[in-house]
Amino acid sequence: MDNLLKGAGYLLKGFSLMNQKGIRRFAYLPMAINIMLFSVAIWLGYSQFDGWLNSLMPTWLPDWLLNAVMWLIMPIFTALVSIIVFFSFSIIANFLASPFNGPLAEAVEKKLTGQAPPSLSFQQILKDTPAVLWNELKKIKYFLLWIVPLFIFSWIPVVNIAAPALWFVFSGWMLTLQYHDYPMGNHQMKFPEQREKLKTQRSLALGFGLATLTVTMIPVVNFIVIPAAVAGATALYLEKVKV
Repeated sequence: MDNLLKGAGYLLKGFSLMNQKGIRRFAYLPMAINIMLFSVAIWLGYSQFDGWLNSLMPTWLPDWLLNAVMWLIMPIFTALVSIIVFFSFSIIANFLASPFNGPLAEAVEKKLTGQAPPSLSFQQILKDTPAVLWNELKKIKYFLLWIVPLFIFSWIPVVNIAAPALWFVFSGWMLTLQYHDYPMGNHQMKFPEQREKLKTQRSLALGFGLATLTVTMIPVVNFIVIPAAVAGATALYLEKVKV
């Protein structure tokens, strides 16, 4: 438990690091893009919400019954739209931020150690492209090897009571792997090697991932969690995992 809390503390450290000179420009630009895009998306969703809901209602129902049905399904429909927006935000925000995350991790490393990770020439990047793509396929395979049995487990009566907790822990570990990929990838570490290194500090790494997952679920704060998580993961890697 102590290590879980210490790992979670690295996310807080990430929030501090992302605001420091030499780092903030890599953090603020993708954050501003995400805030702008999703502010527009939320405004459009809010303005069209009543229209979408009314279009789903059968017109042949009497008004009193229609009002009762709308009163019953409004919370469900609102929750469903919120969930869709949340997961869409997570996917799109990470996609938009990904080109900035490698340089952000590099800037944080330079701030903490005084040295940047080794840079690669354009020719070396092209040469390594097949290996990078293969590395991504390995990552997808690893995720699926856990997602499929967890999904099946979630449908087994009685034992599926534990499913929400297992999904929460699994999602936290996935975020740990995702955000550590940037600082460790800057050192040309492939996914299997990254995973093995993180296992040496499993509770610290998992504490970081669970904290990141929790903050990602908080509206508004989730707009700024990505650069903070990259910065925090970089600090955790340099101070606890790399040594």
